[in-house]
Amino acid sequence: MLLLILSFLSHMLHWKIPSAFFYFSTRMILAAVTSLLLTIFLGPRFIKKLYELKIGQSIRSVEECPLLAELHGKKKDTPTMGGLLILFSMIVSLVLWMDLRSAFTALLLLTTLVLGSLGAADDYLKLCYKNSKGLKARKKMAVQVMFSGFIAIYLLCPGFTHTLQSREFFRPPGAKEHVMIAREEGHPVTTHSSTALRSLNTRAYIERFYVPFWKDPVVIFDGWLRFFSFLLIIFVITGASNAVNLTDGLDGLAAGCLVMASLVLAVFAFLSNHIDLARYLNILYIEGSGEIAVYLFALVGASLGFLWYNGYPAQVFMGDTGSLALGGILGVSAVLLRREVILAIAGGIFVTEALSVIIQVLSYRYRNKKRVFLCAPLHHHFEYMGWPETKIVIRFWIISLLFAIIAVASLKFQ
Repeated sequence: MLLLILSFLSHMLHWKIPSAFFYFSTRMILAAVTSLLLTIFLGPRFIKKLYELKIGQSIRSVEECPLLAELHGKKKDTPTMGGLLILFSMIVSLVLWMDLRSAFTALLLLTTLVLGSLGAADDYLKLCYKNSKGLKARKKMAVQVMFSGFIAIYLLCPGFTHTLQSREFFRPPGAKEHVMIAREEGHPVTTHSSTALRSLNTRAYIERFYVPFWKDPVVIFDGWLRFFSFLLIIFVITGASNAVNLTDGLDGLAAGCLVMASLVLAVFAFLSNHIDLARYLNILYIEGSGEIAVYLFALVGASLGFLWYNGYPAQVFMGDTGSLALGGILGVSAVLLRREVILAIAGGIFVTEALSVIIQVLSYRYRNKKRVFLCAPLHHHFEYMGWPETKIVIRFWIISLLFAIIAVASLKFQ
């Protein structure tokens, strides 16, 4: 909103507006500061209101996990649905500091609203109906898959983007890749070769699949292989949303890991938006991807502000309202940046937590009710081993930081 206002004042009324306000780097910082301060200053009133409404956290019953029910018994009345505060702060930052004409802005806002509403509905059912476990897992999964499928169709089907191509608002994203050319016609590509930019439409760049430490796409999902690209998009968005949700089980754990994973993707989004840096680092130049970096910085600021109240002992939990939406935002960002594997590395804690649940369920079902872990997800396994909650959280943060460093290092080691 402010970006449009400043553009109007500059071009139509010829006001002298500092150009720094139009830089992506400036807007990234302002978005983070805005969401951070909003979350911190609105936090006390928000938490007080949740207490008045008696929106308390539900915990596992004694029948399901006796030790866990004992360890987390004191958290029973701690208010949940704190994700509403996180998402509100992020949306305010989006409206203020992002380009509302960008397709990236529209996709990220849509992800926030759809998955945030899904999580809120789940939390609401848990709180308002006795002995309710919220939405059934199949229903939640169905909504996530349908939404992810919509994103995939939008990105992969030219018919959905062709009519928007010439419009100023919500123009579908495009990219340019650097290709080697010989300086003289007919001369073979040698060390004297230079690079040129080759334009890629939305589908062409979404079909490319990249892995860390490798310059060129390892596979291009063209033709009938496009179906695998469709499935990959659904898997990444749905998987990221659920993985963050599973990690949100200890005070500050999910929020702290979200900060590190978001920063990594924000770095990639910022560098991908700079044509010279993209050429130097041999990565795709994605026009306008700086908007993704702005929103991810808003996520970082909101998560840090939320940690102010969510750190041990937590005064509020984000609930499914926050975890499903924030995980989905990471998934959509990774898809738009073609950095799905980078998300898996930077969000290594999320991946590990999700895998621990999958392994536990499969083992229980197909190995005559035998369990691999004392309790799943993984952070509860360490609680059963006697580790204090704060030690688990801090060590998981450290591991998450190491994963983030490895992900960023892949920019140079390729």
